[in-house]
Amino acid sequence: QVQLVESGGGLVQAGGSLRLSCAASGNIFSISAMGWYRQAPGKQRELVAAFPTGGRTNYADSVKGRFTISRDNAKNTVYLQMNSLKPEDTAVYYCNAQLVPHVPPGATMRAYNYWGQGTQVTVSS
Repeated sequence: QVQLVESGGGLVQAGGSLRLSCAASGNIFSISAMGWYRQAPGKQRELVAAFPTGGRTNYADSVKGRFTISRDNAKNTVYLQMNSLKPEDTAVYYCNAQLVPHVPPGATMRAYNYWGQGTQVTVSS
């Protein structure tokens, strides 16, 4: 069983900072991509920042220069440092990982897409 567990959300005033963490645990063979998405009320889920498979780090234009994504491969953990927060950053933030779980001998290994349960970030004006 694979789990993504997020932490670090909360309530902060505009201009403040928060740091989100997401740890992947369970029967993991390898992780290819990890990232953060967010969903505000009445809006679609959108990419915030990610380490894509084999590519460069991606950031949404709205967070460039304010948010920084980092990753600790030894801990299967991805972080999102959020600075200069704005009320429009208010959303539920979701961790995402594309990973290959261990399978029984003879079974086919493949990558699956996993989501965390989400953590609320609220920025007051």
